Amino acid sequence: MTMTNNTPYLPAAARRSAGAASLAIGALMLAGCATGPDANPRDPLEPYNRTMTRFNDQVDRAVFKPVATAYRDTVPSPVRTGVSNFFSNLNDVWSFVNNVLQLKGSEAMDSLVRFNVNTVFGLGGVLDIASEMGIPRRRTDFGLTLGSYGVPTGPYLVLPLLGPSTVRDTVALPVDARGNVLQVVDPVSARNQLYALRLVDTRANLLSAGNVLETAALDRYSFTRDVYLRVRGQDVEPFGSNGGSAGSNGGGRSGSDDDYDPDAGMLPPEPN
Repeated sequence: MTMTNNTPYLPAAARRSAGAASLAIGALMLAGCATGPDANPRDPLEPYNRTMTRFNDQVDRAVFKPVATAYRDTVPSPVRTGVSNFFSNLNDVWSFVNNVLQLKGSEAMDSLVRFNVNTVFGLGGVLDIASEMGIPRRRTDFGLTLGSYGVPTGPYLVLPLLGPSTVRDTVALPVDARGNVLQVVDPVSARNQLYALRLVDTRANLLSAGNVLETAALDRYSFTRDVYLRVRGQDVEPFGSNGGSAGSNGGGRSGSDDDYDPDAGMLPPEPN
């Protein structure tokens, strides 16, 4: 498994190139480049996606996984935890913005409080003081914000190097890139070093999950696709829908209170 939705941020130029290529592929797909009648309706570009997955896996085995393994084996666990906490703390800023856009006041407040507490009392986010205080992390992004306004995920799409995505998430990538706090780091050399560290740290956190998939007797491509689509399509109620609008039922509730999931539209916790 090469990348997940919590795909690490590559340098801006690389992300723009990948995004442009993916949008071109999406345009071809929408123009009629679908597979045969037996194709999974959520994955009409499966032949291309499988080819790109194999390419990503080859790059991962040759570059990303060895570097991540060396990082895990040489860097002490407390230091790695601190690095993960630091980048997660930066993510809370963008989560705050998107929770505001999704009209989720409580979740936005959690993200804002987490960032302030961890930045001030957690040595810039190296220590996760907010979690010790019981303040939950409310991870979300612009792709899920689009979903909250009724934009469907669209077909599954595997991006070069970035891995699993959808048409909606690909369209959202440039906005998510602009929302990355690392964009303001200067000089550029320091910014790129932080990007590289984030990439290595994220891949290292996925080593255990990747090893399980590699040894399991299953179609890794289908498994990864189905899990990704399930995570990205977590029943985000579009605003204005019956029984689920911010104005009718209080922040996107659908059905009875027993069916209400306060974490709908949120990304799962980051791997440790």
